[in-house]
Amino acid sequence: MAKKAVATFKAGVQKKMVKCIRMDKSPKTGAYVFTEELVEEDKTKEFFAKK
Repeated sequence: MAKKAVATFKAGVQKKMVKCIRMDKSPKTGAYVFTEELVEEDKTKEFFAKK
């Protein structure tokens, strides 16, 4: 039988993290580049605002 591994982090205040993916255009080649980052849920607007 397969087992499911679950990782929990219980250090102080628990914050919800989300994975944000932004599509940027490369200045060198003009091709699109995908930028992925794990950020806190309340800082998603800041992630999408920066270039």
